[in-house]
Amino acid sequence: MPSFLPAVVEQLFRDIQTTYQETAQIHNDLLIALKFVFGSCALQALDLVDQRSVTCLSSPSGRKAFQVLGGSGCVYTCFLSCHYCPCPAFTYTVLRRNDGLLCKHILAVYLSQAMAVTQQESVSDQQMSALLSSTAAP
Repeated sequence: MPSFLPAVVEQLFRDIQTTYQETAQIHNDLLIALKFVFGSCALQALDLVDQRSVTCLSSPSGRKAFQVLGGSGCVYTCFLSCHYCPCPAFTYTVLRRNDGLLCKHILAVYLSQAMAVTQQESVSDQQMSALLSSTAAP
């Protein structure tokens, strides 16, 4: 699957994955790199990962969506395949202002996958279709 992220970010996630597998923690230099690349969003995303707020929904047809329970209690359905989150921060910061690569929810998905702490849930194709149709913009 092709990635939508720059190579430096891809390498950062690979480094996080490797060190987390070996030590069960993220080294300070990688935390500094996360903060440098993603700003305050990095700390917020790490908090979501610590709270185990990321769930991967998989359907028999192979479709995947990620649900992230945000700090406000809202559940955001994110799609890595098209690099999308319905949260206001993604719309404003990433799409409108072009000031960031990701919102904290999508970053939490990438980090939880790199750290292998993503919750897993199977859903039917019908449930996935309903989920996909309910994420349309209001």
